Amino acid sequence: MTDITDTEAPVRKRGSGAQMVYNILRDEILDLVLAPGSPIEEVQISERLKVSRTPVREALVRLAGEGLVSTLPNRSTVVSQIDFPNLHHFFDALTLMYRVTTRKAAEFHKPADLEAIRRHQATYAAAVENRNALAMISTNRDFHAAIAMAGRNPYYVSLFLRLLDDGRRLLRLYYQSFDDNLPRRYVAEHDEMIKAIAARNVDECDRLATAHADQIVQQIQKLILPEHRERVPL
Repeated sequence: MTDITDTEAPVRKRGSGAQMVYNILRDEILDLVLAPGSPIEEVQISERLKVSRTPVREALVRLAGEGLVSTLPNRSTVVSQIDFPNLHHFFDALTLMYRVTTRKAAEFHKPADLEAIRRHQATYAAAVENRNALAMISTNRDFHAAIAMAGRNPYYVSLFLRLLDDGRRLLRLYYQSFDDNLPRRYVAEHDEMIKAIAARNVDECDRLATAHADQIVQQIQKLILPEHRERVPL
């Protein structure tokens, strides 16, 4: 890639600097390079990425909208904390949305939906094969988003996408627990879900989605709540 020098800066497309800063900071936050609570210094980022402070501010506004950075009362900016005390609520909602969106996809999907779901699964499997954690996070989101959209309920889609986005750093911890070498059987879970959706087997979709969510939740709980490994009945 050719470096952009100061003399070339005026030809940069409007907003492209902010997009570049956003992409870099988002990846660093999701990859836990920038840990929760880390300060975000506009001047330091501007110097490191060789951009003015304006695109840095624009990128931070976008990241704040996604809940990845927070502005403190003294107007300093930090990487948002992961809300560990309320994770049980998050996990309950996430599991519910895995189940309901997969069930609805079995009921209401169309042929084009299956094509999209399979396409995203192929991309996800490639990311797993390459041990590219950030690609795994984004393609996993795309896969489950496609399932949700196949269910034809925009409210479920909106809620599920919010949960998937809120859980991106948790998913990074999940992949990290396998040293980014996700066992193949967990990739196969996606394939089994696709088969059940295609067969319009609602009960099997529910079973598979529940099991899929449970193994992710339990793996994360082992990492962050080692003293609470047992399942708690609802």
